[in-house]
Amino acid sequence: MKFYTFLMIASFGVATASAQIHPAKTDTIFFEDFNGKSLDRSKWNVEVTGNTVNNEQQAYVDSISTLYLAHNKEAAGAKKGALVIKAVYHPGYSSKEQRHYDFLSGRINTRSKFEFTYGTASARMKMAAGAGAWPAFWALSEGKWPDCGEIDIMETVGDSSWVSHALHGPGYFGNTPLAYRAFFPKGTDVTQWHIYSVDWSANALVFKVDDKITYTVTREMVEKYGKWAFDNPKFIILNFALGGGYPNGVNKLKEPYFGLSQTSVDRIKAGQAKVFVDWVLVTQSKP
Repeated sequence: MKFYTFLMIASFGVATASAQIHPAKTDTIFFEDFNGKSLDRSKWNVEVTGNTVNNEQQAYVDSISTLYLAHNKEAAGAKKGALVIKAVYHPGYSSKEQRHYDFLSGRINTRSKFEFTYGTASARMKMAAGAGAWPAFWALSEGKWPDCGEIDIMETVGDSSWVSHALHGPGYFGNTPLAYRAFFPKGTDVTQWHIYSVDWSANALVFKVDDKITYTVTREMVEKYGKWAFDNPKFIILNFALGGGYPNGVNKLKEPYFGLSQTSVDRIKAGQAKVFVDWVLVTQSKP
């Protein structure tokens, strides 16, 4: 028995060493480094909506005031250029749906332009903190929500000490049981550059921050609550929401706006509420 155990350990060591010498090969199936003069509309759709969900306080618009590419000093720390999603104070804005908002922001997606099933999706990002500031990097499928399945790779609601990961699907949505707060090491926070990623396979989703595993969800875990909704193609979304149900569930604020603090409002008015995205990468293992 002892000898058998030793062989198992030794074999594992050899296998690990072999894997390190011969890492799995991958293909890049999507890459965006935001190094052009303007957003590449062949890759990205800009969403325009004034009928928001979750009691969010912003309207999404297609404007260089809320979505633009930065270079040099403003994009400091980015490899080349960076996408900036900026929250703007615009009191009394009326959407085409005749909804009224005091804030504008940006949301882009790759729907119908790039969709994938399984692989690793990553983004290098940094963002402003502030209660109710709600940036997200996520993936969604066509079809009725939540049955289509949603992968929240990174969300933050303004507490700079952590980001969250979550899954939504039939039987596990809204205040989903499949969620996790990943806290940063001491001296690090959400306002610094980090790489957020998910390794998505047929039987599990493994979330990482700066290449360190923070949360793993298996098919078995999901199926305790409902149908596994992660075998279908998904598109990527980047957005910057303000206030709403998730932030309010954390900060309990109702004034001056639902889920959004006065400090955050002041930061938006000062033009300091920005999300920076250095790059987005999706890879798949070669057969």
